[in-house]
Amino acid sequence: MLAERVRAGELPPVEERLPEEPLVVEPVERPGVYGGEWASAMTGPSDAAWLQRITGYETLTRWDLAFESVIPNVAREITVEDDGRAYVIHLRRGMRWSDGAPFTADDVVFAYDSVLGDPDLFPGGRPDLYKVRGEAGTIEKVDDHTVRFEFVAPNGLFLENLATLYAADLTKYPRHYFERFHAKHNPDAPKLAEEEGHEHWATLFQAKSDVWSNPEHPVLYPWVPVRVFGEGSRLIYERNPYYWKVDPQGRQLPYIDRLVIAVIDNPETMALRAAAGEIDMQDRTINTPANKPVLARARESGDFQFFDEVPTNCVTFAIALNLNHRDPVKRQIFLNRDFRVGLSHAINRQEIIDVVYLRQGEPYQVAPRPDSPFYDEEMAKQYTEYDTDLANEYLDRAGLTERDSAGFRLGPDGRRITIAVEHIGGPSSQTDPLELVRAYWREVGIEMLNRPEDRALFEERRRANAHDATAWGAEGGGKLEPLLRTDWFFPSRFESINYAPLWMQWYETNGQAGERPPELVRRQMELYRRVRETVDPKQRDELMRQVLRLAKEFFYHIGISLAPPSYGIVKNDFHNVPEEMPASFIWPSPGPSNPEQYFIERR
Repeated sequence: MLAERVRAGELPPVEERLPEEPLVVEPVERPGVYGGEWASAMTGPSDAAWLQRITGYETLTRWDLAFESVIPNVAREITVEDDGRAYVIHLRRGMRWSDGAPFTADDVVFAYDSVLGDPDLFPGGRPDLYKVRGEAGTIEKVDDHTVRFEFVAPNGLFLENLATLYAADLTKYPRHYFERFHAKHNPDAPKLAEEEGHEHWATLFQAKSDVWSNPEHPVLYPWVPVRVFGEGSRLIYERNPYYWKVDPQGRQLPYIDRLVIAVIDNPETMALRAAAGEIDMQDRTINTPANKPVLARARESGDFQFFDEVPTNCVTFAIALNLNHRDPVKRQIFLNRDFRVGLSHAINRQEIIDVVYLRQGEPYQVAPRPDSPFYDEEMAKQYTEYDTDLANEYLDRAGLTERDSAGFRLGPDGRRITIAVEHIGGPSSQTDPLELVRAYWREVGIEMLNRPEDRALFEERRRANAHDATAWGAEGGGKLEPLLRTDWFFPSRFESINYAPLWMQWYETNGQAGERPPELVRRQMELYRRVRETVDPKQRDELMRQVLRLAKEFFYHIGISLAPPSYGIVKNDFHNVPEEMPASFIWPSPGPSNPEQYFIERR
C-alpha cells in the first residue's frame, strides 16, 4: 500500500520513515501479512473510547499483556532519580508524527506547559498524576530527545500513571501544528479563532485537538483518520506511513491497511450485525450477557469465535447511598453504618445472580478481585449473607424502629424512609436487578424507587449532589488497579461522586472546597498520600492494604456480585488476538494487546 506512494515520490522509503530504534512488537501467534480492513462498530461520538483503545493508546509507557508491569512505549527508557522525585524520559530518535514532522522533546514540553499548564485550556490545572502534595511537577528539556520531570516529593506511581490514558495528553499535541492556534505562541491566534467562528482562541484550540473529528491532527497512532464523525455512517482510518513500531523481522507495522468503523446508534442492531459476521473483532457494546447466547448460536454461520475478557470491575454494580445528602435527615440515616449493613443483609444476591446474571458470579462487596494482590476475602464477603432477621436487627439498631401503616420504617423526622436509586437506562442497565432489590428492601420496611435515566440527566444530578443513591459498576478491582483507581475505596476522584461528592471535593482541593470528612476517611487520605510518595513497591503495597482495611471498616457502599468473565468476538481469519485479556479502562482493552500486530488472512 505504501510502496506505491514511495514509487510515486509521495513518501520517502521506509528506512527514512522509521526511528533509529523502532519499538519491536512480538506477535501473539506469529508474524502477519499485510492488507485488509478491520470492520467494527460504535454507537457515535460518545463512544469514541473505542477509537482510543484500538488506535489511540500510544502513551509514554504502556502496560504489558498480563497487566503486571509497565513497559517502554513512546519513551525508549525512563530513568528514576532522587528517590522518585525526578524522572528522565528518553525519547526515540527519529520518531515522526503522521505528517512526517519530527517528534521531539519540544512536543512533550509544549503539551505539559503550554496545554496542560494553560488556565484557558485546563482551568482546573494539570491532572492529579502530575501533582505531589497538591503541587504540579516541572518539566525541563534536556536535549532534543530527553525531558526531565521534577517533583517536590517522590511521585511513586508516576510510571504506572504514564501507562494509562490519563497521560495520553503528553503525546497528543504536536507543537508544529498546534502553536499557531495558541495565543501565547501566536499573537494572531485570537483573530484566527474569530475567522473560524470561535469567541476565544482556546475554543478553537480545543476543537482542533479533537483527534476523532479533525483529520488534519497529526498523531503517533498506527492508523490515522481519513473519514471522521459527521462525514457519513462509516469512519475510516488508514495506516500511518510514519508509524514507529516493527515486527521481529523488522517490517513496519501495522499489518492491517485500514479500520472501517460503522456508526450504529442502536446496540441491538449492532449485535445483529456481529451475529451476521459483519464485525471482525470487537468487545465493546455487543458483549452483554444477554447477547452471548445469540452470538454463540451464530458462531458457525458468522465464522467467528469468542475470546475471553477478565473484568477488573469489583462488582456487577454497587448501590451507593449519598453520604453527603443535602437533606440532613437522609444524610443522618445514610451515614449510620448499621443502616447500610442492614440493607446489605436484606439482599438475596444469589437469586439476582441466578435470575439476571445467568448464574455467573458470586455474592461480593466492593473489594479487590481474587486475581489482585490486594484481595481480602473478609472485605469481599462481609455482610453478603441473605438474612432478613439479621437485616431487621441492624435496621432496628440504627434506631429506625417506628413504622407507618403500610409497614415502612420511619426516619427521625417521622416520615417514611424512601430511597431513589438512580442509574443509566438502556439494554445493559441495572433496572431488572434493582426491581429485585426493591422487593427485598420492602420486606425489611425500606421503600426503594427504581429510577433509570438518560445519561445526561444522571450526570447532571450527581454533579449537583441531588441524588439519594446510584447504581454503578464499581471499577478498580483487578490486578494493580486498586493503586490507581481509588475512587470506590475512599472519596478521592471520579466515581466517588456517587457516594461522597463533598468529601471528594475536599480531597481534590486540599481542603479549599467541599466538606471535611470524618477522621477515618482523613486517615485513608493521608495513607494514600504516602502510597503516592513511596517508590518501594513492598512499602507502597502495604500502605495500600491499610487504605483498604479502613475501607472495609467504613463500609461505604453495598456491592451485589463479583463481575463475571466477559468476552469479545473475533473472526476466524483475524489473527494475533490473545485468547484472554483484561477488560478495563486502566488497561484500555484491547490497546495493550497491540492491535497493530493483528492481521487478516482471508481464506
